[in-house]
Amino acid sequence: MSMDTTPEAPRKSARRLAREYAVQGVYQALLAGHDAPAIDAHLSEDAGFSKVDRKLFRQLLNGALDHADALRAHFSPHLDRKVEELSPVEHAILLVATYELAHMVETPYRVVINEAIELTKEFGGADGHKFVNGVLDKTAPGLRAVEVNAARNRPRN
Repeated sequence: MSMDTTPEAPRKSARRLAREYAVQGVYQALLAGHDAPAIDAHLSEDAGFSKVDRKLFRQLLNGALDHADALRAHFSPHLDRKVEELSPVEHAILLVATYELAHMVETPYRVVINEAIELTKEFGGADGHKFVNGVLDKTAPGLRAVEVNAARNRPRN
């Protein structure tokens, strides 16, 4: 899993890049067992890292790794397989997005889910985004009940 930092790549916001790098960092932790400081040091050497919202990156990376078991407890009831059977990309995205849902309420839940879907489209398998969307859509009400209910009860024009 690597970032496309070619000049032809579409310009991404600093927050999107922070999420991408956080997912890459969690992915590295899942596969190789690296800790957050080592991951942070390694990823910060990447040419594209200079454009990252570093505060958000560190929050997401450290939060997803530090709270991984609790985060899995939130999303695992909504899986159609065991956590151990998730692809490392989907697993990393679910950890980062669930952390953001649980601990960063300033970001609307729909934004969190949409960002996770986009990351899965970019880095995951063919239909992985549908799976991630379904899991997060079922996870969000348990973490953001008031916000989700308000959105669902809003009249549509």
